[in-house]
Amino acid sequence: MVNEKLFIIMVTKTTKKIVAPKAKIAKEEKSVSEFSGEYFYAIGKRKTAVAQIRIYPSKKEEKKVIVNGKDLKEYLPLKRLQDVVVSPFATCGQADKFDVSVKVDGGGINAQADAMRLGVSRALIVFNPDFRKSLKVVGFLTRDARKVERKKPGKKKARKSPQWAKR
Repeated sequence: MVNEKLFIIMVTKTTKKIVAPKAKIAKEEKSVSEFSGEYFYAIGKRKTAVAQIRIYPSKKEEKKVIVNGKDLKEYLPLKRLQDVVVSPFATCGQADKFDVSVKVDGGGINAQADAMRLGVSRALIVFNPDFRKSLKVVGFLTRDARKVERKKPGKKKARKSPQWAKR
């Protein structure tokens, strides 16, 4: 006899079917952040990429940047993009003073890196409003609002027209 509490039974018109034990259906919730304690939160956007940033005051010498559960170097393999994400810390002179947890979604890797930079800059301002001037001069607080233009009816793309023929 099967204990009905442990199994989900799927009933159709013709048959009863045991799908799976409940233990396997329950998703394991894995925390994106491995840091704890006080943090400063901000959001950065670029095209369709959205980055949610949490910066934690670091207690260790080395700084860790975790992006979607992975290390920054693993998530963004290009050194140029890694530098883009970390550049607001260097601008403010806070190079090794924060651990960063990032949850980013949408866009490509360049747009994600720019969204992360904007989010980190905004989080630094939440931490200390005096950083605003130095970040604004460099241009890290300017949201790049350019997006892909939508396709219009009667056109092949957003602006490209079909080829015109006289006869």
